[in-house]
Amino acid sequence: MDIRLERDGAIATLLLDRPDKRNALTEAMWTAMPSLLDEAAQDDAVRVLIVSGTGGHFASGADITEFEAVYATPERAQSYSRAVAGALDALADFPKPALARIEGACVGAGCGIALACDLRFAADGARFGVTPAKLGLVYTLNDTRRLVEAVGVPAAKDILFSARLLEAAEALSVGLIDRLMAPGDLGRAVADYAALLVSRSGHSAKVAKRMIAMIQNGVTGETEETRALFLDAFSGDDFAEGYRAFLDKRTPDFSKDKT
Repeated sequence: MDIRLERDGAIATLLLDRPDKRNALTEAMWTAMPSLLDEAAQDDAVRVLIVSGTGGHFASGADITEFEAVYATPERAQSYSRAVAGALDALADFPKPALARIEGACVGAGCGIALACDLRFAADGARFGVTPAKLGLVYTLNDTRRLVEAVGVPAAKDILFSARLLEAAEALSVGLIDRLMAPGDLGRAVADYAALLVSRSGHSAKVAKRMIAMIQNGVTGETEETRALFLDAFSGDDFAEGYRAFLDKRTPDFSKDKT
């Protein structure tokens, strides 16, 4: 399978696996992605998701060899575009922390996948680009919004207007990625950060992600839902464990997250 879900304890990896094509995404891969993400979301043992590619690349974009078929008619193009947008939105809406582990090409739809993750870790030598302007296409509103939220309006305009490739150092400077390191350090850095998140409250992470999404969607004041999310934590299993650990002067164990 060119895309699959792997599990290692509390950490799941969504793996793009077409190394001979620099992990260019086929329609079948886009179609499979939401169900794989739902599988990880529904698995209580999974606390963190890592999105990664094989063969020294993250993803070089959509598979252009399919374009003649998927853009053959307006109806076919609409069906394909919905599959792509549905996959990216499913990743952006994934309820647990999602980390992009990036090396090599992270271009076009590959960059869209990275932007749908919560945090992006990259190796020096990675290259980034959002390239609809090379094809006379446009980014969807949700994809554009995620780009703007990451880099701001002027940088987003530059990236979209020019369709140019950014080296990793520039990607870091504009906020397209969050961490940059030597290629040999990437795997360990992502694994260590994922392990750190696993050691923290999964409930806190999920609610924080939900709250941030509300703010991004325009919520500017407390609502009944946000008050409930805040107050409900005090009667939750994670708070009970965290509070007991604080009193006992020990490290809390949130491994049995029931939220």
